[in-house]
Parts: sequence; structure tokens; C-alpha cells
Amino acid sequence: MYSVIATEPDFILLDKRPEVHFHSQHGEAGLVASAERELGYKLYPVHRLDTLTSGLLLLARSSEAAAEFTRMFSEHKVQKYYLALAKGKPGKKQGWIIGDMAKSRRSQYKLLRSTDNPAVTQFFSWSVAEGLRLYLLKPHSGKTHQLRVALSSLGVPILGDTLYGGSAVDADRGYLHAYALEFVWRGQVLRYLSLPSQGEAFMQPGVLSQLQTLKQPWDLHWPKRK
Repeated sequence: MYSVIATEPDFILLDKRPEVHFHSQHGEAGLVASAERELGYKLYPVHRLDTLTSGLLLLARSSEAAAEFTRMFSEHKVQKYYLALAKGKPGKKQGWIIGDMAKSRRSQYKLLRSTDNPAVTQFFSWSVAEGLRLYLLKPHSGKTHQLRVALSSLGVPILGDTLYGGSAVDADRGYLHAYALEFVWRGQVLRYLSLPSQGEAFMQPGVLSQLQTLKQPWDLHWPKRK
């Protein structure tokens, strides 16, 4: 269900496996409840990951720390970076995806042309195999399904994300992974990174090679929004 990446006095970092529910449902314990039971202490969620998404998840260890982290996430003072794989060729290989989001059918969301309260996503991408690209995504807002909708809006839905039109052929999971977190805590800059460890497509030579040559996400030049 998860592995522990770091244990600190105020928080822990877990690496969530794909297809694990964040919340308990249908009588089965979700990630948070399972971690509390297995680790033996109370945990306080301050952000979440979709069921299909794997990767880094931060949980506070006190209500005071939870309040501070909740504020930091809401004010976008925690920098988040994700990896995704998608088939096809996008209209642009890097840049920004910006637009308001609205509920659509079948629990979906859609990206609108308006920008009253937009979802804002910045990205780079690289070809890693015939017809397959690796995406490094940096959300600048925290909307539900934001990254899944963003890539779908480019015509390249995330591999295995069938809700948004991603191909399930040869996809053993939804290929979205919470890759890295960066934030300041108690005056110290903290950076955590977790490479994806599950999914055949993530293990392809072209993907592994690109990840080896990729700089740490915080060291990349992320152009300012115009």
C-alpha cells in the first residue's frame, strides 16, 4: 500500500502505491487509516493523491503542524512535481496549460477557455519511445484532477487513465506519479524525491534513461508565467 520515505518530528512522507484509495471506503481501510494502524500514531492529511496516482504524500503528525501545512499548500508554498506518461504527440512539447475547470459527465472535469479562477500547470516533455512521451508537470494551483485534465486537454491523456480517455492497452496502471516535494519548514529548505517503482512502462529503457539525465526538478529553469 505504501512505503515510508522519511519520518520527521512534525510529519512523515509516504510513497503511495498506485490504485490505493486515500480514504477508507466500502468497509476497507484507506491509506491514512492503514498507516495510522501500522505506525501506531495519529496522522493528519494536508493534501491528497487520486487513487490511480502513486508517489509522495505528506502527512502531519500533530494538529498544529497540520494547520501550518494546510496553509502552506493552500498558498502554494509547497512546490509539487509529477511524472506522467502519455501516448501521442501534444500540440506543444512544453509550456503552460491554463483554464477554468468545470464538472462534466461521469465524475469528470473539463478545461474551459475562461480564466476567472484557472487551473495552472507548467510542463516539460520528452520522447522516450515510439509514440510515447514522458511529462514533468508542475501544478501552480490545486484543482481536483488538474493534471489529468491538463494532459487530456492537449489531446494526450495519461496512459491508463481511462476516465479521461487514456489508453488501457498495455497499461498496467494509471501513469501519474507524485515525483518530488520542496518546501521550507522551520527555516530549513527540504526536498524529497521518489522515482516511480511500479509500472512496466515506467521501467522502459527510454524512460529510465531520461530520468537519469533529468536534472532535479527544482534545478530546472521554469520560465515565469507571462
